[in-house]
Amino acid sequence: MRQEFFTLELVTNGQKLYEFTENTLHWINDLNLNNGLLNLSIQHTSASLIVQENADPDVRIDLKNYFNKLVPMDENLYIHKSEGKDDMPAHIKSALTNNQISLSIKDKKLLLGTWQGLYLFEHRTSKHKRKIIHHYFGD
Repeated sequence: MRQEFFTLELVTNGQKLYEFTENTLHWINDLNLNNGLLNLSIQHTSASLIVQENADPDVRIDLKNYFNKLVPMDENLYIHKSEGKDDMPAHIKSALTNNQISLSIKDKKLLLGTWQGLYLFEHRTSKHKRKIIHHYFGD
């Protein structure tokens, strides 16, 4: 068995979904990973990870808009607001989504569906540097 680690750093600039599928595929190909599990985790509590459609950009816009309606940036609704009006809503959105995703790799291919991509879902309105840990375990 073999283990590999990789930290992907992404700079975000406001609320939206940032696709990183190609970065992950390049890493898998460069290391010639065969069969195993890939665990992705984000080291932040105000952004999250999702697997989502990567064909129609309207899906990403609708997701962002839906989450903003579901968890509004209204400082009167929250006690925690030390970093601004988007602070607590970002933590709630992160709690409603994923901070880790596990995916299979089979025959050197990441098993994603035809229209699926890997996304960092940024919940903050300002620029941030985000880290996504890739941990592969397999042969």
